[in-house]
Amino acid sequence: MIVTKPRNWARIKGNLAEIGAKSVFIMGCGECATVAHTGGQVEVLKAKLALEADGYSVSGWAVGAVTCHSGGVKLDMRKHAGEVDAADAVLVLSCGAGVQTVADAVSKPTFPGLESAFLGNVVRNGVFEERCQMCGDCVLDKTAGICPVTTCPKGLLNGPCGGMWNGKCEVLTDRECAHVKIRRRLAEQGRGLKGVIPPKDYSAKRGPGSVNTRDAIVRGKAPVSAKLRTVTPPATSADKDA
Repeated sequence: MIVTKPRNWARIKGNLAEIGAKSVFIMGCGECATVAHTGGQVEVLKAKLALEADGYSVSGWAVGAVTCHSGGVKLDMRKHAGEVDAADAVLVLSCGAGVQTVADAVSKPTFPGLESAFLGNVVRNGVFEERCQMCGDCVLDKTAGICPVTTCPKGLLNGPCGGMWNGKCEVLTDRECAHVKIRRRLAEQGRGLKGVIPPKDYSAKRGPGSVNTRDAIVRGKAPVSAKLRTVTPPATSADKDA
């Protein structure tokens, strides 16, 4: 299970303001985000009220059964095609993989409403594709719903690198360069990369992590936000000798 936490609301409004959005479609997730109390129907409706209180129009909303399931999300988007068409942007309350799945299924700018904290425990049979490293500092709002940290084998935040040739990745030569895809999608949406994405501080992601929603639920209230607790591992003998 992928554990998520609420994204800074000011940052979400900043994303919407950047593209001049007035109307928003909200997509939640019926699996992990519902269990984590961050992206189920209750949270989607709270986001709707919050957006409307800030002057936005909500054209519609949906909670996908599994928002990282490409086929299911495409079906959901077809069912809500009119509502999505009426929106200037889509806000997704799910993990980064879900945001990217929705971004692949619609032509509208798609923004994350949550931060992916860490992977709890997921068991599946079949074929999988890595789409999110749960860095806790999502840049999908800047990269058109395509994660460069995960989809670029070099993990480059800014690109393409000098090894890109004819739009192809130099490491995985049968794949399109992630940064070529990012730039094309931004152009298709009438957007563009604004400046350089700064380096991430990966020391802030040292684990193990912990999100506690139980106490708030026991008190009869859904958590407004969940704190990500980072535990620093004890120093090893090698650290002491260094």
